[in-house]
Amino acid sequence: MFPDYLTIPAAELGKGTPVQVRVLGDMASLAEDFARTLLTEVRAAQAAGRGGTFIVPVGPVDQFPILARLVNEARLSLRDVVFLNMDEYLTDDDAWVPASHPLSFRGYMERAFYALLDPALAPPPEHRVFPDPRDCGAVQRLIDARGGVDATFGGIGINGHVAFNEPPEPNAECGMRNAESGQRLLTSSPTVEEFAALPTRVLSLARETRTINSVTVGGGIEVVPMRCVTVGMREILASRKLRFYCNRPWQSAVVRRVLHGPVTPACPASLLRLHADAVLTVADYVAQPPDIRLR
Repeated sequence: MFPDYLTIPAAELGKGTPVQVRVLGDMASLAEDFARTLLTEVRAAQAAGRGGTFIVPVGPVDQFPILARLVNEARLSLRDVVFLNMDEYLTDDDAWVPASHPLSFRGYMERAFYALLDPALAPPPEHRVFPDPRDCGAVQRLIDARGGVDATFGGIGINGHVAFNEPPEPNAECGMRNAESGQRLLTSSPTVEEFAALPTRVLSLARETRTINSVTVGGGIEVVPMRCVTVGMREILASRKLRFYCNRPWQSAVVRRVLHGPVTPACPASLLRLHADAVLTVADYVAQPPDIRLR
C-alpha cells in the first residue's frame, strides 16, 4: 500500500548506507549543533592554512544568529572565509528578487548573520556569494580558485530537493537550461550520472516546493516566486564533506526516502549516498516513522 521504507524505525535510519545519521533533540538543539559544526569546519580550514569555502543554505535558518554570536565571542576572524549560498529566488525575468522581498535569501543572510557580526571579524562583501543568474559559471570558477569546497551544509526539501535542484518532471524539461547559452541541460529522464553532473543554473520551482515554502508567508503561495537560481549537484557532490540537517516534522518521510529508497534523480537528496563523507543530522521527532493514518 505504501513503501516499506516509511516504517523504518529511528534506530535503523541509515543502516546499510554510507550516510552517517545523527539524532538530536528539538529544533533548537539542531540549530546549535549546525552553528558549532560550521564553526569547527572554519577553524579546521584555517588550521590547514587556507581560508575555508562553504556552501550554506537559508533553510534551516536558526543557526546563523547563533554562529554570529559564537564568532563574536571567540573573536574569530572570517575575513578569509567564503560563504557561498546555495540559491536565491528570481523574478519572472530571471533577475534576483530584491533583497527587500520577504523571501529573499540575500536579505535574510544580511539581517540574521552578516549584520550581527563584529565588522572587524565579518567576511568582506566579495566573500558573501550568491549564484548569479547572469553568470552561472562564476560559481565553479570561484570554487576552482579557492581549491574546492570544504563542506556543503543544507537541508532537504519536501520532494527531496537539495538546494533548489528539483526532481525532473516527467515529459518536461523543467526549465533547466543554461542561463548564458540557452542550451538544454537535462532531459526529462536523466540518469543518476547526468543529474549528478548538473551545474549551477536557472530553473523553475516545483509546485510542491512553492507550496511548502509558502508556509513561511502564511500560506501565500502567490508570494513565492516561480523561478530560482541554484548551485548544482555537481558543485555540492564535489565538496569534501556534506553536512545536512532536517528539523521539520514533515521530513520524517522524506528522510526515509532519501536514505532507504532508490538512488534516483526523482529524489535528489538520495545522491548523498554516493558521497564518501555525508552526515545527516535529524531532530528526534523527524527520526520517528511517519504516522500514516487518516484522522
